[in-house]
This record gives sequence, C-alpha cells and structure tokens, in this order.
Amino acid sequence: MSDLTTIIAEPWADWGLIDCGNGQKLERYGPVTVVRPEPQAMWAPARRDWDPDATFVPGSDEEGGGRWVQHRPVPPHWDLGRDGVRFHASLTPFRHLGFFPDMAPQWDWMRERAADADVLNLFGYTGVGTLLLSEAGSRLVHVDASRKSVEQGKDNASLSGMSDKPIRWIVDDAAKFTAREVRRGRRYDGILLDPPKFGRGPTGEVWRLEEHLAPLLADCRKLLDEKGRLLVLTVYAVRMSALAIGELVRQVVGDLGGRVEMGEMAVREEARGLLLPTAIFARWSKD
Repeated sequence: MSDLTTIIAEPWADWGLIDCGNGQKLERYGPVTVVRPEPQAMWAPARRDWDPDATFVPGSDEEGGGRWVQHRPVPPHWDLGRDGVRFHASLTPFRHLGFFPDMAPQWDWMRERAADADVLNLFGYTGVGTLLLSEAGSRLVHVDASRKSVEQGKDNASLSGMSDKPIRWIVDDAAKFTAREVRRGRRYDGILLDPPKFGRGPTGEVWRLEEHLAPLLADCRKLLDEKGRLLVLTVYAVRMSALAIGELVRQVVGDLGGRVEMGEMAVREEARGLLLPTAIFARWSKD
C-alpha cells in the first residue's frame, strides 16, 4: 500500500519558523534569529518588523555559496536541544545552521520503531538524528564523507553525555561503505538516507543524486532482511517528484511487505500556521 502525505515539523522550544514570505524566511534557533533565502515562500510575510541577528546573502553560483551578514554579534556556536539531546548550532557557509529542523518528525517516527535496533545513518551530517535514535535505544552506524561533520557529531555526543553510546562514527563515501557492508554480509533493522543533490566523498568520489540514488538503494535493500523494520529517504533541492522516489523505494523493498509512504516535508510557520514545503520523502516500515 502506498500513501501520499505531508509530514509537518512543528515549532519547539529551541527552534521555530517565525515568519516567511517574499522569498525569505525568519527563524529562531534558541536565542539567535536568522533570515535565509526561501524560494518556496512566494507569498507576502505576515510581519514587517523583521529584525534578525544575521542574514544569509546567497552567491551567484548554483552550489549554495554565499555569506552571512551579522547585524548583531553571533557566537561561533551555541547549544540547542530536543528530546534530551544537546547539539551545537552555527552559521555555516552553506546557509544552514548545522542541522535540519524539518527532519524532526522523521526522527520521531523512527524513534517509535527503532528501539533495540541496528540502524545505518547514511549522509548523517552532524549527528542530531543519530543521537536522537541512540537516545531511543538504537545502535547506530553513522556515515558521512565530511570529517568535520563527523567530528561535530562526536562533539554533539559529548555535549549530550552520550559518548559511551553504541555509535560508530565513520568518515567514508556512503555508496562505497554500503557496498562493502553488503560484501561483509551485514544486516540492519533500519536505514536513514539524507543524500545531497551533489557531493564528493573523502577521496574525491563524485555523488550525483539522479545517477547514484537507485544503485545505492539497491544495496540498502541487501542490508535489510525479513526482520528489517524501516527505511527513510529524504531529498532536498531537486526537480524530482515524491511519487518518483516513492515508487523507487516501493520497488526496492516491496518484497518485504509492509507499507510505503511518500510525500512532502514541511514546517509550520508560527505567525499564521501556514505550511512551508522543504523537501520530499519516501519511507517504508513493516507496520
């Protein structure tokens, strides 16, 4: 069975979408407020009194370049939290702040299904999802091609008092690592993939989503057996349909039974309650 749905990230104490419109969004990350570009916010904002601490000014290239303009001094990093996990936020050169808040409902969904589970987190970035799953009782293998991101994940684990949790932090190309796990005969109960549109591995490997996603998912299927519980795929910043990635996931894991959902991810604006779309997703579970 396949369902088309919308997954909504609601505001929480340390994060919220305050307002959005005219191609921008105003957010709060703990005590810091920021404005970032948002092409999907084509409507008018609710407020005219935006007064952020920092604004991201995009560059002219298509690879996400640009710079932050600080209107008031912003610390190099500051601490945020969710569900018992603490992590650093910062003004990164890539316009985001070190984690993706719209992933929160996906993390919550996985936490409900992943207690006492072996979970592989590919393209795991700074480890917020990894730590939330670990806090819920999962054993994690966290893979990212960026050594800096993996080190930040370890720092977040220390900040959360979780350095002794069963987490393997690995700097590697996601596709190569997954292929090696297949050859080793490894099995996982759950897999989370959050791939970029384009990227490079630690030794120069090139990742292009449209070319490499299907083969990677095929290898992920080989890591799941009849005891597998879930697979979550999220995709940002591409001209791709949720129906397309949903069908891809359905074909890859359909023989395992269970349920495939697909659709859009969105965040709820605090000013009016409207929904701002952020990404597309497909996920499978046994329930």
